[in-house]
Amino acid sequence: MPERVVVLGAGGFVGGTLTERLRASNVPVLPVARREIDLTAADAASRLTAMLRPGDAVVAASAKSPCKTSAMLAENMAMTHAMLKALSAVPVAHVINISSDAVYADLPEPLTESSVRAPNNFHGIMHVAREVAFASEVKAPLAILRPSMLYGAADPHNSYGPNMFRRLANARKPIVLFGEGEERRDHVSIDDVAEIIVRVLQHRSTGALNIVTGHVHSFRQVADIVVALADHQVEIKSTPRPGPMPHNGYRPFDISACKSAFPDFSYTPLKTGLAKAQRDGERAGAWRK
Repeated sequence: MPERVVVLGAGGFVGGTLTERLRASNVPVLPVARREIDLTAADAASRLTAMLRPGDAVVAASAKSPCKTSAMLAENMAMTHAMLKALSAVPVAHVINISSDAVYADLPEPLTESSVRAPNNFHGIMHVAREVAFASEVKAPLAILRPSMLYGAADPHNSYGPNMFRRLANARKPIVLFGEGEERRDHVSIDDVAEIIVRVLQHRSTGALNIVTGHVHSFRQVADIVVALADHQVEIKSTPRPGPMPHNGYRPFDISACKSAFPDFSYTPLKTGLAKAQRDGERAGAWRK
């Protein structure tokens, strides 16, 4: 493992989970959240430079996400510029940029790390631009990780899918699907994301890697699993779609690269991961009370 891991975006879903995972393994970690450095501020690069040490491994998980407007795109690129300016000033040992599967174009066949990057939305465009910037300017060994749709108890976005469905069910509210919930996506546990990042840090891996399970589930299937986990009845409703299905309703992945890199690693099955997210959420609620 590195001498120290600096986690940029430690207040977020990925950064926060990774920080906890590193601490549990007794890995020295410096969590940097917005309260420590606002990466959009004029002095962000100089302040981050002062925090970094030669030999650090840096995980860039900080972003304004999801990126939905041109203004948010500009903010994200300002944050990217600050991170890269600091990284150019200190000879760190390893850099990991947390990207997204949103960089890929929609294709009917399973996506791989070499699939064309041609997004049609601001979020994907932001991540492609960020990937290009990191690849062009970082001199240290660089890994780019592209997780798919994340779920877990601490998700801050309450995004459509496992996270929203679980919270609706716990609040005894109906789960409302777009259409019949027939579109199929790859859902990955946040704990698996943290585990992959730790392995990449341990091996000082380089290159691009998708963090995906290789299995797709419809949103209806996800809702059914959530309802089965609830200790009370939960209604599932359909609603007319406001537009076409995202990604043409199907976004599969080929995980051969992950199997080759980490042959002893297995992704958490969706039912198992959702059950753990439910337990984690219940424990967090009990703690807050």
